[in-house]
Amino acid sequence: MRSYELMFIMVPTASEEEMDKVIQPLEGVIKADQGEVEEVEKIGKRTLAYRIGKFTEGNYVLIKCKAKGSLVKELERRLKVTDSVLRYITVRMDVIQKRVEKDKAERLKRAQRKTRGAQPEAAGSVL
Repeated sequence: MRSYELMFIMVPTASEEEMDKVIQPLEGVIKADQGEVEEVEKIGKRTLAYRIGKFTEGNYVLIKCKAKGSLVKELERRLKVTDSVLRYITVRMDVIQKRVEKDKAERLKRAQRKTRGAQPEAAGSVL
């Protein structure tokens, strides 16, 4: 199973109950397909970077889950047909995590090389 973050923006007029009506079926679909919902975060109302339809604000929701790739298509299909959802994006996080860890390891190696190269010079200047 792969890690995903699914973020979507709902209309600013959506109440907590309406948001739950969108979130609950998505959680159900994830669990029905042997997926795992790690976290559901209702970020709240934020100003949009640009106007979407007639809205300048939106309610942001983030769902972190572990699921199969085929399930992501189903989740996106459901969000696409939901009228109260303005935009959505799904990001595969395991690839990003690997890239971050690789970059961190490379930075650590470079830092170790710099410190090894700097120590003999510092020792020679002290004498």
